[in-house]
Amino acid sequence: MPTYEFKCRDCADTFEVNRPMSESSAPAACPAGHTDTVKLLTMAGLGGRAGAGSAPAMAPSGGGGCCGGGCCG
Repeated sequence: MPTYEFKCRDCADTFEVNRPMSESSAPAACPAGHTDTVKLLTMAGLGGRAGAGSAPAMAPSGGGGCCGGGCCG
């Protein structure tokens, strides 16, 4: 089940809620009971390993296509 992160506008606390994707946009009360919350946009799982410390490896070059294979110039 996906985890969604919310932030309470009253107490500024952030918290997570596990719920089905079909309920992803439903409101969630904070653990302190406040109801003025907003769902945060998280980027987890979008772009490789967290903390890898380096850019992803580039594809090998030098083959096919003009200027990629040395046919220009």
